[in-house]
Amino acid sequence: MPSDTLALGAGIPAPTTEAPWARRALMLAAFGFLALFLALPLASVFTEAFRQGPAAWLAALTEPDALAAMRLTLTVTAIAVPANVVFGVAAAWAIAKFEFRGKALLISLIDLPFSVSPVISGLVYVLLFGSGSLIGPWLAHHGVEILFAVPGIVLATIFVTFPFVARELIPLMQDQGTTEEEAALSLGASGWQTFRRVTLPNIRWGLLYGVLLCTARAMGEFGAVSVVSGHIRGETNTMPLHVEILYNEYNFVAAFAVASLLACLALVTLTVKTLLEIRYGAALAATRKH
Repeated sequence: MPSDTLALGAGIPAPTTEAPWARRALMLAAFGFLALFLALPLASVFTEAFRQGPAAWLAALTEPDALAAMRLTLTVTAIAVPANVVFGVAAAWAIAKFEFRGKALLISLIDLPFSVSPVISGLVYVLLFGSGSLIGPWLAHHGVEILFAVPGIVLATIFVTFPFVARELIPLMQDQGTTEEEAALSLGASGWQTFRRVTLPNIRWGLLYGVLLCTARAMGEFGAVSVVSGHIRGETNTMPLHVEILYNEYNFVAAFAVASLLACLALVTLTVKTLLEIRYGAALAATRKH
């Protein structure tokens, strides 16, 4: 056996056989890519946001339409994320713990938002609830507003974000199996007690990881929300839509100010994710197994 396939004897494979220059080149390429496509755009956002000073930045964020966009974004996120947590846990439990007809179809439907453009997702709701649909006139007659109102924005956001929690939990729960739940049930625990005392503690870090991803996507969603919102300023514009309107009006400082706030929210999410991985690395690593 060639000597370069062993390290420290006894059949232990060498961790790498690349030359030092090759490793340095790969690292340089990776950091260069991140700098070009992540660090520089992020730096430009904050540079433009503070181009006219902190006073202009703060004024852009405290403007009534900006505040309305922030409230709507947080409201939609506060509704969509818990709904997806409930759906994600239920779907992961069903897929990982039971065998039933249609299981493959359910998995495919969960992955559907990953393969469909968000704009198409929004268009589906327009076709479903619009004035030309079967139920659109009935909803209008009874004063129920879905499109160009908060309910439509919530539905579109839920659609594009619902895979995140389920997709984090399914491989984790499949890896854990059903042994512990069966033991708890055999000892007289109810279904709710089994979930609360056995299943939930085992999936808590995977669940939290999925919630972070879902929250970040919900706050930054643009395509599907743009189709169903109607772009009513101060009423149905979320923060990403408000950034687009300000930019189209050549109000660049205000646009980048709101964009910088979105970037800060994304950085907070990334920081929390990183801290979780540092503090609970082994537990979080289990959620990534497939």
